[in-house]
Amino acid sequence: MKIGFIGLGNMGGPMAANLARAGHAVAGFDLAAPMPEGVTRAATAAEAAAGADVVIAMLPNGAILRAVAAEVIPAMAAGAVLCDCSTVDVESARAVAAQAQAAGLGALDAPVSGGIGGAAAGTLTFMVGGSEAAFATVRPLFDVMGQKAVHCGVSGAGQAAKICNNMILGVTMIATCEAFALADKLGLDRQKMFDVVSTSSGYSWSMNAYCPAPGVGPQSPADNGYKPGF
Repeated sequence: MKIGFIGLGNMGGPMAANLARAGHAVAGFDLAAPMPEGVTRAATAAEAAAGADVVIAMLPNGAILRAVAAEVIPAMAAGAVLCDCSTVDVESARAVAAQAQAAGLGALDAPVSGGIGGAAAGTLTFMVGGSEAAFATVRPLFDVMGQKAVHCGVSGAGQAAKICNNMILGVTMIATCEAFALADKLGLDRQKMFDVVSTSSGYSWSMNAYCPAPGVGPQSPADNGYKPGF
């Protein structure tokens, strides 16, 4: 496919690179990030979107998504699909989808789970809102960039699924941090606590894969000065 990719930061860059490696023609635009290997630089977001079968966006928030959509939708060919992989509010996702559909385009909100490691490895999970037809068009690209894509329903349903997922993640991460603080106060070695909890009823993604205590469990932001991934 011919793909326009808007937003090539810590998440978008590896995703675009994986699409290029899979043989797709990818034109990219970002205000600051370097072009990934195999991606052709476009001078503007509209230029990246012109003539593309699918335009993918990976942007920081809903306000920026709305601004980018206003620029790229008029440049897109009729029947193309605008696929936003950003994590934004449901209202912005639905507003952009309505704007795209009014212009004769397909539209998907397709936020991801898996972080920068999943973006690089091509193992992301996509939770997708939009029409069945648009989902079918982009499905081969989801298969390149990730390991699973779930069609959650109409426009906005992908973002709804993401915020529900993030609610659970936030709660379990807070509880995991508090448990390590309690272990410290009770004189329990952090590694011993991890060895028990990670294989007991307290296990969770926050504990087992993204442990907030440095030096415990697999590598996580805790082992990199808590530097964020996106």
